[in-house]
Amino acid sequence: MAFEQWAALPWVKSQKDKIQWGQLTGSALSIAIAEGVKQQNDLVLIVTPDTPSALRLETELEYLLPDNPVMVFPDWETLPYDHFSPHQDIISARLATLNTLKNEQQSVLIVPVSTLMLRTAPASFIYGSTLNFKVGDKLDTHNLRSNLEQAGYLNVQQVMEHGEYAIRGSIVDLYPMGSVHPFRLDFFDDELDSIRLFDVETQRSDEKVDKIELLPAHEFPTNEADVERFRINYRDKFGASSEQDSVYMQVSKGTWPAGIEYYMPLFFEKLATIFDYLPNTTTVMQLGDLEHAADTFWHDVNVRYENRKVDPLRPLLAPSELYQPINELFSNLGEFSRIRLSQAKLPTKAGNKNLNVSELPAVRIDHKQHEPYGAFINYVAEQKKKKSRILLSVESDGRRESLLSVLKPSGLKFKEFESLQQFTQSQSDVGLIVSPLEQSVVLGTKPSLSIITEQELLGIKVSQRRRRKHKYEASQDALIRNLAELKEGQPIVHLDHGVGRYQGLQTIDAAGVITEFVTITYAGEAKLYVPVSALHMLSRYSGGEEASAPLHKLGSDAWEKAKKRAAEKVRDVAAELLDIYAQRQAKPGNKFALDGQSYRQFSDSFPFEETDDQRNAIEAVLGDMQSKLAMDRLVCGDVGFGKTEVAMRAAFVAVNDNKQVAVLVPTTLLAQQHYENFKDRFADFPIEVGVLSRFNSTKEQKDTLEKMADGKLDIVIGTHKLIQQDIKFNDLGLLIVDEEHRFGVRQKEKIKSLRADVDILTLTATPIPRTLNMAMSGMRDLSIIATPPAKRLAVKTFVRQRDSDLIREAILREIKRGGQVYFLHNNVETIERVSQEISEWVPEASVTSAHGQMREQELEQIMTDFYHQKYNVLVCTTIIETGIDVPTANTIIMDRADKLGLAQLHQLRGRVGRSHHQAYAYLLTGDAKALSKDATKRLQAIESLEDLGAGFALATHDLEIRGAGELLGDDQSGQMQTIGFSLYMEMLEQAVNALKNGKEPTLENLLQQQTEVDLKLPALLPDDYIHDVNARLGMYKRIASCANLADMDELQVELIDRFGLLPDATKNLFSMQQLKMRASDLGITKIEANPKGGYFEFSQNTKVNPSFIIGLIQSAPHVYKMDGANKLRFAINEVNPRERLKMVTAMIADFEKKVSH
Repeated sequence: MAFEQWAALPWVKSQKDKIQWGQLTGSALSIAIAEGVKQQNDLVLIVTPDTPSALRLETELEYLLPDNPVMVFPDWETLPYDHFSPHQDIISARLATLNTLKNEQQSVLIVPVSTLMLRTAPASFIYGSTLNFKVGDKLDTHNLRSNLEQAGYLNVQQVMEHGEYAIRGSIVDLYPMGSVHPFRLDFFDDELDSIRLFDVETQRSDEKVDKIELLPAHEFPTNEADVERFRINYRDKFGASSEQDSVYMQVSKGTWPAGIEYYMPLFFEKLATIFDYLPNTTTVMQLGDLEHAADTFWHDVNVRYENRKVDPLRPLLAPSELYQPINELFSNLGEFSRIRLSQAKLPTKAGNKNLNVSELPAVRIDHKQHEPYGAFINYVAEQKKKKSRILLSVESDGRRESLLSVLKPSGLKFKEFESLQQFTQSQSDVGLIVSPLEQSVVLGTKPSLSIITEQELLGIKVSQRRRRKHKYEASQDALIRNLAELKEGQPIVHLDHGVGRYQGLQTIDAAGVITEFVTITYAGEAKLYVPVSALHMLSRYSGGEEASAPLHKLGSDAWEKAKKRAAEKVRDVAAELLDIYAQRQAKPGNKFALDGQSYRQFSDSFPFEETDDQRNAIEAVLGDMQSKLAMDRLVCGDVGFGKTEVAMRAAFVAVNDNKQVAVLVPTTLLAQQHYENFKDRFADFPIEVGVLSRFNSTKEQKDTLEKMADGKLDIVIGTHKLIQQDIKFNDLGLLIVDEEHRFGVRQKEKIKSLRADVDILTLTATPIPRTLNMAMSGMRDLSIIATPPAKRLAVKTFVRQRDSDLIREAILREIKRGGQVYFLHNNVETIERVSQEISEWVPEASVTSAHGQMREQELEQIMTDFYHQKYNVLVCTTIIETGIDVPTANTIIMDRADKLGLAQLHQLRGRVGRSHHQAYAYLLTGDAKALSKDATKRLQAIESLEDLGAGFALATHDLEIRGAGELLGDDQSGQMQTIGFSLYMEMLEQAVNALKNGKEPTLENLLQQQTEVDLKLPALLPDDYIHDVNARLGMYKRIASCANLADMDELQVELIDRFGLLPDATKNLFSMQQLKMRASDLGITKIEANPKGGYFEFSQNTKVNPSFIIGLIQSAPHVYKMDGANKLRFAINEVNPRERLKMVTAMIADFEKKVSH
């Protein structure tokens, strides 16, 4: 290898030996560490001053040491003495790391100094409470359950997070701490039969494993003896406490209050530190100024201790019990051999070694110069003369392609290599690799090696991204909520009887046949029992307030009338819809041509990894643009999930095909931000971007307008000015509407008048009900981006009454971890006063305020200052709702949140949580008693839906809180209210289809019946098979809505996988569903069979050949006879229900053979 000089890196000779390496500039730092690690066999601990430097080292070392484990010991990411517990995933990663340290060789552990100071559970606890299972073990589930409880695992219905388990009959699901995947254990009697991984999203299992290791669920023990020890220690320290809410009482009752981790010392005789887990032979590398970093942190801990130790419910332990004080930390470090790493040049003395590294001269490719490639070509030529080697490094394959195309005109050829090592061992003198190295460096090896990163070469900062660790796949069905979320007492719609209230599932034994029924109550306490086989008749009512949902009377004709009225209305709406469709079909839009090569070049310059949903959305949009019809697509993605990139790709295709693009945004601030973003993204292409907003002078605006009319501008971004009458485009091909929910109906009507021939792409995070409706009814195409970018945590949301201590606490929590806070106060008159107040409450903060009545320059200045962290609290109006992304702002406090709408609350909450830190949103309200009913509902909805990608679900909630309204304009409709949203949508869809096929939609056709089958045999999902009522209801609904045999097979496979082998009653359920499907194809409306015989009832337009039926009756008149015009009775004695099922199936098969064409 060409690293002779590096092969002789000085290393520590004995324990407690201490040396320094100097001059580690640029990427030399990680390369030197990697070379050092390879030379010896022990664990290397790298201590960094802060978290960002630890994460960067991790990325680079993982690349340089592909065969050695590189671990970061994660931080709790809570403030000292916090009332929050760390995220389960973090605890899981911490335990897993501690557990593997004892037998690590030739590996790297990176720890920020503040994390290193925190004491940990003793090794005996982690090694001692680990449970191991392997296939073939004898275990009874009762013992297993108590073992899991002892280890602190939580019993749930469905396993979603680390530290949970679920037991269903012979199947046990487990999500062990420290494991990447959850496992499904399958028992045969008391023997462990198989262990498989399964996917949290779909709950389906895949590959098998032989054994698993279960770490405890917390960093402290949870069994009775330990709780007892906790209580004794607590009484020693603080005296007993009888308050129900105190930590003491909560732990005594066996619940773990949030923030319990800060009471860890009370569970153990003595805590350990990370050092106790390290093998003796570990070498410690110290990076940067650790003393200073440790000092600052220790100071912070003490300040928080002093501020918080007054709460009698949560008395605090002294800092030195939880953290190692500074002298203890450094004396512990002194037990190990140490290497100090420094970037500066060291004075020559024993133990110091300066590495032979120099900085790269300026070789930037500068397109403003006369010869852009001059400096670079000269450098390469000069190095070749000296026989030195040159290696270019880029961040991703996409960037590699774009770099090669940039270098093409220079005539230089670079061979591509897989890795740094492959290049150093080869004979080539120039090469190109894809690696995360960020800084260029010249290594003075023989021959010398220059590593040039593309940032230095092209002078751009490529975004740092971390590789995806998980693949989330949320199916679209999971978003559109099904029956499984019904709670008792909620309104539900039955197709024949109207709206009633759901009362749960009930198992009834009717004439010896056990069946499960959904119970619904109607007006006058009348009860209706719906067998689960008829679940397709039910849908969830959503069409306004639940309280104001109608309650119909059984047997009255009110519901029939309501259905009829709705059907007539639906017919009109459908006709109107088709009219719009027809106009769009008749006036074809522009069929864009896609220039593959330049598009590829453009998409490769996107610095992030696309999420799967994002890729699907982009493909759908491009597909629409390439078809000859006008596009009208809604891309619905949560705040910060990458909608803008979808828009940019579309804009690129349009401009590349010589059309103009208009981007319509709701606020001036957003127009500026988009303008900057678009300019950056299109910098390398001959595309002109312009902007129209209040931020420009009149002269500039006039200029822009002229350019638009002449076609000199390709993309123009602006506020609603863009759609005024007097504005002329030369050739507009695509309109992009961002944050669609901020525009009013009028502006949308104006946009709609463009709609027939201009392609329209709408982006929104929270579609307003009307938009969502149009998408769901198929008037517009919908793409949902529901996958969060990697490593996002959901925003923790609290609804609280306003008080100064809470505000101080929230602001401090954010500032202490180096973040920033938005304080939203939506009243310009009092905004100055509020920012004064905050400065008084939180003297540590630097506060500034912003609102829409300021002068543009001033506002822009404040926003940029905030972005560059000159201030850490911004008091502002909702002007930030559509605004600049500030990745370091991760707390938002909303004053008088009860005055804001749902979409607004969600948008504002989406301003934070744009990095992988836990973000917080506080919704402050006035007096709780004075809140309106809707406001309370809105706040509850936003507090409960804190998952990522909740925007879509919120919109459906919004539909329910506000009512769905009419799709096509100002005519609000009451029909939705009476029959419920889902049924209305279903009828609408069928009406549109009927009209398309030239049929007249009538009520009968709109409410197509499924065949009723009653064979007097038990067909259900027994409750000992699926315990959870909601899961059972959801399954029934899915079985009832299977469209074909393949769906049914798929569903059976899933059931067996999740709950074990199908019981007989469930097999019957599937057979009957299959029978139904075949019968309804034949136009048979009802089949009934009992031990003595039964009948088939045919519909008007049945497909069964009448002559075949006549033939049957003639051949066996004592068995078959007609009853009325459309019933065929048969008298066959068959007492065994399974045989009866077989017989009816055989008869259906005969009918199928004799279908009349």
